[in-house]
Amino acid sequence: MHTHHVSTVAAARSPEQGGETVLRTYGLTKQYGERLAVNHLNLEVRRGQIVGFLGPNGAGKTTSIRMILGLITPTAGRVELFGCDLAREHTSLLPRVGALVETPALYLHLSGRENLQAIGAVLGGVSRQRIDEVLEVVGLQPRQKDRVRTYSLGMKQRLGVGMALLNHPELLILDEPANGLDPAGMVEMRALLHCLVEGGTTVLLSSHLLAEVQQICTRVAVINAGKLVAEKTVEELTRGQGEFAVRLERAQEALMLLKQQSWSDNVRLEDMDLLITSAPGGHGRDLSAFLTQAGFPPESLAPHIQNLEQVFFSLINSHERDKQ
Repeated sequence: MHTHHVSTVAAARSPEQGGETVLRTYGLTKQYGERLAVNHLNLEVRRGQIVGFLGPNGAGKTTSIRMILGLITPTAGRVELFGCDLAREHTSLLPRVGALVETPALYLHLSGRENLQAIGAVLGGVSRQRIDEVLEVVGLQPRQKDRVRTYSLGMKQRLGVGMALLNHPELLILDEPANGLDPAGMVEMRALLHCLVEGGTTVLLSSHLLAEVQQICTRVAVINAGKLVAEKTVEELTRGQGEFAVRLERAQEALMLLKQQSWSDNVRLEDMDLLITSAPGGHGRDLSAFLTQAGFPPESLAPHIQNLEQVFFSLINSHERDKQ
């Protein structure tokens, strides 16, 4: 049974100060015949972070996760958990990791509590108190005695997370935990993950629901065709282009003017009076001065925050182009 130290909770509160590295992969590779499912993946997850692991279907996310959990053997490269080599010390390392990969395997004829007891028995016995704690954390205390077949999809997913939490994992790995959840279920899952990180757990979360990831995650790692395409904080990615959103009258005319400027290569109209453009020298005040002098005084000017979905698709598309 692993107890949490105060330091883990402190680390959880300041994820960007960079706590210790909990998971690191070095050149992690998996080849199936001719197909490179995962191609030299170098990934790093630090304590107290929620890291989103993103990529289109078939990008290699689940294969990577299975290698990280020791379920399949890499063709090349290695996995380090808590600074130790997984291949050499998996018996001592894996009990410190909890995972929900794909849909949880639940006994529908048993209650929620009995499902947790069954998993506890496989883990070599889990105290009554720990089962109570987990039921509380995943919000299933009131329904613990009901058969799982009466549970909503969101409750089943939360029970799956509960199973992964039984052994006090320091690292929780979730593969598509919001799969099939309705909006209320997603809100529950988001609250649950924030609560876990507050308590000192580190989370690696694979998902294709990018709006959710943008709200939940500290950092994201984007993978395409088995290769890591980007690894940054969500803020760095969504603000990464250094563009400005400018609201002004006669936006169409201003667009023509900006198209002639060397510093505004990707200027575009988002709607009737909203321009998205880069700025001379990257400064908003210089952009404002330029437009005002040219007779197009801005009503408003602010950094352009993209949504993660837009950034994700542009990263994937440029990676596809580079491959050709």
